[in-house]
Amino acid sequence: MKKSSFIAMVLGTVSLMLFALGMCMALIPEWDAFKPGIVFGCLGLVLLLMTLIIWRRMEHKQPIHISMKLVVTVIIGVIGTLTLGVGMCFSMVWGNMVQGIIIGFIGIIILILLIPVTKGIK
Repeated sequence: MKKSSFIAMVLGTVSLMLFALGMCMALIPEWDAFKPGIVFGCLGLVLLLMTLIIWRRMEHKQPIHISMKLVVTVIIGVIGTLTLGVGMCFSMVWGNMVQGIIIGFIGIIILILLIPVTKGIK
């Protein structure tokens, strides 16, 4: 394993653990730690962004250039993920199984659309 991959793996794991802990702190009412949870979540996101920058520099890659294709890809990914998550909430939290399955299926279809957007159709 290359040094850059190992460092990216460790930093990525730590940052995602901070983000996950922060989200748990913010969203579980029994913990009563909303504000510290937001701080931990933001700290995890900042560390994740720093991990990406550090890894790209260690691999001698160019910085990420924001293009319209990248923006569309991110928007499709966010919409698909949120739709799938709302479908899961309908099914598991709110007890609306049929609507949840339909909404979750729509979210999966949106996420599958990422393949032709990123790779193209040949």
